[in-house]
Amino acid sequence: MSIGINKAANAIGAEISGVDLSKPIEPQTVSEIRQAFLDHCVIFFRDQTLTDDDLMRVGRYFGELQPLPPHRQFPGMYPELLIVEKKPEDVINFGWEWHSDTSHLPIPSLGSILYALEVPKKGGDTLFANQYVAYETLSEDIKEKINPLNAIHANGRIHNTLKNNRIPKRGEEVASAGHSDAWSTHPVVRTHPETKKKALYVNLTHTESIEGMSVAESQDLLHFLYEHSTQDKFTCRFKWQKGSIAFWDNRCCQHAALNDYPGEYRLMHRVQIKGTKPA
Repeated sequence: MSIGINKAANAIGAEISGVDLSKPIEPQTVSEIRQAFLDHCVIFFRDQTLTDDDLMRVGRYFGELQPLPPHRQFPGMYPELLIVEKKPEDVINFGWEWHSDTSHLPIPSLGSILYALEVPKKGGDTLFANQYVAYETLSEDIKEKINPLNAIHANGRIHNTLKNNRIPKRGEEVASAGHSDAWSTHPVVRTHPETKKKALYVNLTHTESIEGMSVAESQDLLHFLYEHSTQDKFTCRFKWQKGSIAFWDNRCCQHAALNDYPGEYRLMHRVQIKGTKPA
């Protein structure tokens, strides 16, 4: 193999070495990176120096880039490029709680590639959780219960958080649902289209209810699954440095960005790769 692979934790994650992503990558190396991505759910690179064109080129090795909705696009910049910025005066950070990117869309993201340009002196790490293992460790009774279920994903919790500049507490799910203006329905347990493994596919940020149940009726089961799926033993923690990259698989892992650097600045650029309809 032309790349080095060093596991980040037992459950998820690996750091990749021996690759300069600022230069064109040979097909064999792309294949090795993709296999590491599939094997470990999230992969990391250090000490990279990329332009936005480089970042988009890297993303295209793994699929079609997914354009951002108009409200996320920056004038004069690429429609595929997301700016993830937290200013010193900001209270809420981007990706503040456990989620899988864009699961409220009919065709969610396959994966996201995040590149660090400026990082705080301390803090600002990102957590990742393996949703294959989250599913596999459920009891057979719970698996039997959730396997046939679908969940409704929406963007109301995000709108509620941004409007009020605070994260809603448990018990406020109905109020958050009142802010939703985009919805999609996906299986509670999805089958990864490449590995064919089953993964739990609900998340606190986007999942609004179980199909056929009210928002309020859904919460006991959903919160049980949220808490189960993000246990420490299913996770790894990535400490960012300038020039670091994380590439995660939204089909089988969740992530959460820690907001533990008040008064400091953090700047990342991200592209996301278009996926397929969850099944």
